[in-house]
Amino acid sequence: MNYIRFFFCGLRKNIIGAILVVTLMCANISGISAKASTEENDKETIVKEVNGAEMQLSCKSCVLMEASTGTVIYDKAKDERLSPASITKIMTLLLIFDEIEKGNITMDEEVVTSAYAKSMGGSQVFLEEGEKQSVETLIKCIVVASGNDACVAMAEHIAGSEGEFVTRMNEKAKELGMLNTNFEDCCGLTDSDNHYTSAYDVAIMSRELITKYPEIHNYSTIWMENITHVTRKGESEFGLANTNKLLKQYPYANGLKTGSTSKAKYCVAATAKKDNIDLIAVVMAAQDYKVRFKEAESLLKYGYSVCKLYKDENSDLIKYIKVKGGVSEKVRIMPKAIFSYVSTNEENFDNVKKNVIFNKKMVAPLNKGDTIGKIEYYIGDKHIGNVDIITCEKIEKASYFNTLKKLFIKYLL
Repeated sequence: MNYIRFFFCGLRKNIIGAILVVTLMCANISGISAKASTEENDKETIVKEVNGAEMQLSCKSCVLMEASTGTVIYDKAKDERLSPASITKIMTLLLIFDEIEKGNITMDEEVVTSAYAKSMGGSQVFLEEGEKQSVETLIKCIVVASGNDACVAMAEHIAGSEGEFVTRMNEKAKELGMLNTNFEDCCGLTDSDNHYTSAYDVAIMSRELITKYPEIHNYSTIWMENITHVTRKGESEFGLANTNKLLKQYPYANGLKTGSTSKAKYCVAATAKKDNIDLIAVVMAAQDYKVRFKEAESLLKYGYSVCKLYKDENSDLIKYIKVKGGVSEKVRIMPKAIFSYVSTNEENFDNVKKNVIFNKKMVAPLNKGDTIGKIEYYIGDKHIGNVDIITCEKIEKASYFNTLKKLFIKYLL
C-alpha cells in the first residue's frame, strides 16, 4: 500500500509539474503573440483612431492631402462651404508669386501703401499711407503676421484695385478646379456669406502654392522678424510674430497659413515635410486656436504613419527618337513630370513595372511640348498612373530643298 501511495503521490507531482510547465509555455507564447499582434496592429490602431469620433475631431471640416500627387488621405465634410478667414491669403500669395514668375514684379520692387490699405482692420502690420515697402517685405507681413493691410497693398499694386485682384483670385480658383470657392476680398476679413471655400479647395490652392513655389517655406517658417517702418514720422521697428504655432509644436511643420474670425472660427492650412513626403492638413471651423493646431497635428501624424511615396524621375528614358519628314531626323524628348504615387496600404514598390509607349506616327512638324507618348505604371495588374512623354524642341517640316540637301550629303559626300 505504501508503494502504491508513493507511486500515485509521485505521479500527481509529475502531473502538476507538467501542467505548470505547459501553463508557463502557453503564457510565454501568448505574451510573444500578444507583442507581435500589438506591433502588427499599431498602424491599424492609428488608422482606427483617425475616425472623427474616436480622434474627437471637433472641427467642422478637414482634409489631409499628399502634395505631390494631390491624393486625399483623409477627409471630413471636405466639400462643405465655409468662411475661410485669413487662409484666403493663400490665394493672394499664389497670385503674387505668379506675378513674380511672369516678371511683372520683383522682390525688391517698392509698393506704396494707399489710404484704403492703411484702413484695414483685423490683423495688420500698421502700414501708413504713403509708406513704401518691398514686395518681399510685404510677403513676410502676409505669411508671418497675416497683415490685412499688406494684402490690400499688394493687391492694389498688382491689379490696380482690390476688386480687380479679387476677380483674378476667382478666375484662378476656377482654373484650379476649386468648385466650392468664391472670394469677395483678398484677405478674408469680410463676414459676407458670399465669401466661402471648402477644406478640399484650400488644400488644392495650398498644394499649388507649395509645389509650384516651394520658396514660400522660406517665409512660412520665419518665427519672428522685424521690419522697419519709414514714414513722415521717422523710422520705427515692428516685430512680426508667426501666427502658426504648429511650427513650435510639430517638428516637421513648415507652413502655411492660419485664419480666424467670429464667423469662420479657427482655421489652419498646415504643411509638413518628412521623409521627402509633403503633406497638407486643412482644418476649418475649429472651436479654438488650440484645437485647430492639435487636430492638424493629429492628421499629419496619421498621414506619416500610413503614407508611402513612390517617385520615378525616368532618368533611364531614351533622350532622342526618330522623326520622319523633318529638318532633323530625330527629336529630343523627356518625361513631362516626375511620376509620383502614394500608397496607404503597404504595397510593395519593388513590384512596380512601367511600359513606355510612343505614338505610331512620329512625323514633322513637331512643336516643343508636344505629347508623343506616355509611360504607364503598374503594381501587378493594378494601373497606378501615367506620365506623358513630350518633345523638348521644335522640329520644322523638311522642305523640298532640305530633302535634296539630305540626299546630296548622304550619297555624294
